[in-house]
Amino acid sequence: MVGEGVLFECLENPTVTEVLMINRRNYDLAHPKLKELIVKDFSEIENHSDLLKNYDGCFFCAGVSSVGENEESFTKKTYDFAVPFATTLSQIKPTITFIYVSGSRTDSTEKGKVMWARVKGRTENALMKLPFKAQYNFRPGIMIGSKGQKNVKTIYKILGPLLSPFISVKTLKLSEVGKAMINAVAKGYPTQILEADDIFKLSQ
Repeated sequence: MVGEGVLFECLENPTVTEVLMINRRNYDLAHPKLKELIVKDFSEIENHSDLLKNYDGCFFCAGVSSVGENEESFTKKTYDFAVPFATTLSQIKPTITFIYVSGSRTDSTEKGKVMWARVKGRTENALMKLPFKAQYNFRPGIMIGSKGQKNVKTIYKILGPLLSPFISVKTLKLSEVGKAMINAVAKGYPTQILEADDIFKLSQ
């Protein structure tokens, strides 16, 4: 959901000249700016180093819900998925800016009672140690999809507009998340962890 919304913004944004999607299966969309790299496993990106050196930013939007997961399985699908990918990319192009989509209330101490928050915190902490030009962790809360998106979770379609007036975390449009990511690459931001208010500010 997040990746698709960010992709739409990148394709429309004049600051972005080219987009490379790294997928395990084809995404049916044609656009003059868009290229696609299909890999069976994300660990294969080291075989495409010459291609990846052409880009200034990586927006890591892949992830899974923690519903039905224990800490071991969620760690495998979160930490063990993102950190090795990012480590390899930092070796291929250390001058790239790497942005990871985490979540509101992520636990940076890695010691809290909420399992998913600990795992996300562990992931963020590992990513911040890698030798990128810059590395940012985005912590959005409720997000609103962009027009034309295929991959918007039903709960966001129904509950997002209803709940947003009653929660303390700012509701973000995915176009705003995308703009903030682009601006992070182009301009930077003073902190590596961006909560929803930071993301909105950076999107302007």
